[in-house]
Amino acid sequence: MPHVDHYVSVTQAKTQLLNIIRRLGKQEDSVGITRDGIPTAVLLSMEHFEGLMETLEILSDQKTMRSLRKSLKQAQVGRWETHESVFEGKNA
Repeated sequence: MPHVDHYVSVTQAKTQLLNIIRRLGKQEDSVGITRDGIPTAVLLSMEHFEGLMETLEILSDQKTMRSLRKSLKQAQVGRWETHESVFEGKNA
């Protein structure tokens, strides 16, 4: 189950919305909203949301994932590339 940092009822969310938004702006939290004790929605900071969307974009890109898997396998066996060998001949 995904991690939610804090839960509030929909009634609490309505009365504390400004405070919840301020809290999300200060720390990368998630706040679950419950209705009749059942989680029904989640509020995230914009930074947290953007990070989540970027992660989904990376995970859905097959070419990027192949490259990432290859890099992880190389790292596990101690095969590292130098900065110079990676960017050799490329304009910075």
